[in-house]
Amino acid sequence: MYTNQFRDIFTTIGLGLHSVKTAATLPATTTQNIFTISAGRCAVLLLLGEVTTVIQAQANNLKVTSAPTTGTAVDLASNLDINADEAGLLYLVEGDGTALVGANAGAALSGVGAPFFIVPIGTIRIETSATNTGATKWDVWYFALDEGASIVSA
Repeated sequence: MYTNQFRDIFTTIGLGLHSVKTAATLPATTTQNIFTISAGRCAVLLLLGEVTTVIQAQANNLKVTSAPTTGTAVDLASNLDINADEAGLLYLVEGDGTALVGANAGAALSGVGAPFFIVPIGTIRIETSATNTGATKWDVWYFALDEGASIVSA
């Protein structure tokens, strides 16, 4: 689990503003808003999920999307089977639409893509393909690109 000191270090080394979506149970074969983007566009430097309650042992794909207020939703991270994911497992969203990166509680490995992705006014949400027990929490570090833009927990 993250400590406040760990979050403060990320902010200090230049990952920008920080927002947290506290632990919530997984949505049941539907979407769940995790963050709301308001007043303008934001550049996301890091979007990281963590399993807080073990995921039920059955197939279930998880993906992360940007759902703009105006326009069409787009995958930030496509399907990853989260069958029986352990507490402490980390999910890394690369923001390029490729598969969500899941790593057992040991680490979250970053890809070689762009160092950030841009989200418009709207929401960032997770979507599941089945109804599984379990819970996740999410952290986002970002910079506002437009005056007054922000990302807050949904």
